[in-house]
Amino acid sequence: MMSTLLVVPDANGEAAAIARVDRPVTRSDLEAALRAVGMRSGSTVIVHCSMSRLGWVVGNAEAVVQALRAVLGNDGTIMMPAQTGLSDPSHWQSPPVPEDWWPTIRAHWPAFDAAITPLRGMGAVAECFARLPGAVHSGHPAVGFVAQGPRAFELTSMHDLEDGLGDGSPLAGLEAAGADVVLIGVGHDNNTALHLAEVRAVGNVAPRVRDGVPMLVDGHRAWVEYSHIDYDESDFTLLGDAYAAAGGTESRAPVGAGEIRLLPLRELVAFAVGWIADHRSHGSDSTGDDG
Repeated sequence: MMSTLLVVPDANGEAAAIARVDRPVTRSDLEAALRAVGMRSGSTVIVHCSMSRLGWVVGNAEAVVQALRAVLGNDGTIMMPAQTGLSDPSHWQSPPVPEDWWPTIRAHWPAFDAAITPLRGMGAVAECFARLPGAVHSGHPAVGFVAQGPRAFELTSMHDLEDGLGDGSPLAGLEAAGADVVLIGVGHDNNTALHLAEVRAVGNVAPRVRDGVPMLVDGHRAWVEYSHIDYDESDFTLLGDAYAAAGGTESRAPVGAGEIRLLPLRELVAFAVGWIADHRSHGSDSTGDDG
């Protein structure tokens, strides 16, 4: 008698997700919550997601991506952060590597390739989304974005190496396009869009970091050095709370063990620029280096 092999998903992390809910979260649940917060067909959105915080989702990341596409329709455009973690090894902390390894890493780490370089810390939904037919990468080797939909090429066409999260990035294009920020199971500490406000508020005085990434230059691999501001999201949760307390536009809907939030990016960034300028202080030295 032939036995049937039952394929069971990896339980690592799933037990906690199962324990958060008394029933599975379905694609229909997700679609209903997305519509409840005001997502409409044809919209342009930037999505940040932690699927596990919602509980156990039937279909995993694929179901989340399908729900987003179903609600937005063929005329809607989705963008997600696609950070790779590529950086100079002198900055690595999780874990650090011995200093005498740094030259070897700089000399041999494969050049960034949007088609195969894996994402780091972005979660299963972003990984799944990046594989969609027609998905377009903005080309930044460290803090890139992936978009899919009719405005994908337009929104990813400009991404400056040194201004990776400022006005030289797709975030500025999203703002101009009147996009919404969608937070699925996450808070503002995961809201990459707030870095656009950070750059505008303190970019001229914030400490700068010398960094490096492996890239293709004229068809050849090279270690390219550049600098960027020392990004700091440590106060983004407080910023988001202040925005809500000030009456900022924000819609919320529960789904599973978590919630989905939708906020207009332009309004949020305008508020955040002033808030960051008022609540952060920096010295006049803008040439600092944490490496």
